[in-house]
Amino acid sequence: MSDPIITSDLVALDADLGAEKSDVIEALAQRLADAGRATSAVALRDAALTRESQSATGLPGGIAIPHCRSGSALTPSLGFARLERKVDFGAPDGPADLVFLIAAPEGAGAEHMKLLSALARALVKPEFLAALRSATTPAEIVGLVQHVVDPAQTSTPAGSRAPEKTTPISAPASTAASGATPTPEAASRPGATSAPGASAVFAAGAAASASSSGPAAPDAGLPSESGAAASGLRRTVVAVTACPTGIAHTYMAADSLVAAGDRAGITVRVETQGSSGSTPLSAAEIDLADAVIFATDVGVKGRERFAGKPVVESGVKRAINEPDVMVAEALRAADDPAAPRVAGAGRTESSFATADSGSLGWGTRLRQILLTGVSYMIPFVAAGGLLIALGFLFGGYEIAGSAKTIVLDNSLTDLPAGGLATYLGAVLFQIGSLAFSFLVPALAGYIAYAIADRPGLAPGFTAGAVAVFVGAGFLGGLVGGLIAGFAALWIAKLGVPQWARGLMPVVVIPLFASLVVGLIMFIFLGKPLAAVTSGLTHWLNSLSGTSAILLGIILGLMMCFDLGGPVNKAAYAFAVAGLNVNDTASLKIMAAVMAAGMVPPLAMALATTVRPKLFTTAERENGKAAWLLGASFISEGAIPFAAADPLRVIPSMMAGGAVTGALVMAFGTTLSAPHGGIFVFFAVGGIAGFLLALAAGTAVGALCVTAAKQLRRTSVPTESTASLATV
Repeated sequence: MSDPIITSDLVALDADLGAEKSDVIEALAQRLADAGRATSAVALRDAALTRESQSATGLPGGIAIPHCRSGSALTPSLGFARLERKVDFGAPDGPADLVFLIAAPEGAGAEHMKLLSALARALVKPEFLAALRSATTPAEIVGLVQHVVDPAQTSTPAGSRAPEKTTPISAPASTAASGATPTPEAASRPGATSAPGASAVFAAGAAASASSSGPAAPDAGLPSESGAAASGLRRTVVAVTACPTGIAHTYMAADSLVAAGDRAGITVRVETQGSSGSTPLSAAEIDLADAVIFATDVGVKGRERFAGKPVVESGVKRAINEPDVMVAEALRAADDPAAPRVAGAGRTESSFATADSGSLGWGTRLRQILLTGVSYMIPFVAAGGLLIALGFLFGGYEIAGSAKTIVLDNSLTDLPAGGLATYLGAVLFQIGSLAFSFLVPALAGYIAYAIADRPGLAPGFTAGAVAVFVGAGFLGGLVGGLIAGFAALWIAKLGVPQWARGLMPVVVIPLFASLVVGLIMFIFLGKPLAAVTSGLTHWLNSLSGTSAILLGIILGLMMCFDLGGPVNKAAYAFAVAGLNVNDTASLKIMAAVMAAGMVPPLAMALATTVRPKLFTTAERENGKAAWLLGASFISEGAIPFAAADPLRVIPSMMAGGAVTGALVMAFGTTLSAPHGGIFVFFAVGGIAGFLLALAAGTAVGALCVTAAKQLRRTSVPTESTASLATV
């Protein structure tokens, strides 16, 4: 490669970069920016912290690998720090002293991504970690890393002996058995003499990497020569690993499973579905496998290929932390006829029918299922709701009662009494209404999809349509989607002859699951759910005075609690599901939800403007962007502040949101559009009250966060402070 991914100026040895992981990430991001490898240290840091918020990047053995894709990264790069003061990155065994910041451009090519994945693989090798801890100069670190990621272009580091033929150094039996990465005390700091020479170590790391899984090694997971000779006697497990970014954890998990398989005397073949591409498992390899492991934080591509196989499923980090345990669980599943198997529908029974240590908990699964439905529903809400609002803008609010008639009876050459504006308003309103009518079916359909994959879509949409037909609304869609999904999953479990498997996902499962959920909804649940929905609607319409204000407070607290998370989404879904232009109560709720959701970014923007000395330079820059994000009703604009200082930011934002929600309900403000912020002010009824409530909540939120930071602040952050948080 003409441009190496790491150079000496990107390395910090035995440095104290702060007490928080945000400090370390920002310091390394600044090194990359100073070296001309990124256009903005702030943007790079924010991208890495966003990835960090999805799942911790700390690993056993004192390692952390924060990583990200970012438009600010100009070339794939590594920043490295060996920390004097260890920092917690969320590893199960404690804080980290070895930190790699992996930065990849948005359009990084496959060759570049292979280099980064090669480093990730090396980090599960104890001899490589020992060499990193014993290196005395940045040049040695560069040599170690370069030899792992690009051996052909590595020169011998100064002070180390020439590369020799070597074999990978095995981990001690005591640590290998547990799957943990050892941290040799003898090699914990520069000057240790027990570590092997640098060239020998990184040659060993390269050799180990060459034998691991993934696109950089097409023969990934195959046994060694001695094992291959006896491969007919060895059991085989296949696995898929994938993480959201697809740079590091994907490949580390793969190598950990392969190594665990070697220790168990079996063959583990891994398909890495990462950023550097994938070498798919062949049909023959899958057919011959005794069991399958899914270690992923995202969906498995081509999951249906594994139908019928015993399965163990977990997040990707468990495969790094407990590879031996997962391999043992896979072998037990292979020997257990009652073990969970990958359903023919493309989903696993283990996700819902078992509670073994390899499955996610019921609470987590249920939350994922419901959020999947809500996330797929929101585009229908945004498109349909905004089109309805535009219809009001052109044709007036009275268009709601006559839009269908105007569209059917008129055209551009035969305009209605109100002229072109009325006709366009009617068309826009009708398009929006049709899109909005998919809200409940989409919610139910994608809840079922989250449970049973594609075969769950038809019964799920059917359940949603039934819910609308019987008047059960949002609640009916939610319940119907769950029933449809689990019905499809149950039918997928039924044993069928080989010739009938192809019919299961496209005919049998959708047919009978739709029949089951339709009968249950019509005969048993439809009317009770409709009664509950009707009762709730009447109760909301009856709210006035103190009761309405209390509801506004609750909605405001929910919108600001997790800034786009499950609680925020629940409040938002509640509002948009009941949105009805003929129902004043629903319009008030929508106004309270949108106004409260605009508060957090606006409050943080105001706080950074009024009291800039309480915030770092990076936070002040984020504050500028938060003005537009808040005005556009994007609550996530406050996440960088909340992630860095949650105990002071989140309660402050909740206080502001509660004030706004209460005032909106007290003023009787209404809103007929479900999204858009200031861009749909034309759809607000009582704009003065809306603006006053928004301003009051923003001021309260800014005042609270400013006071909280001022009361517990020990020093003024300087321009060079490498931290998101103000301590």
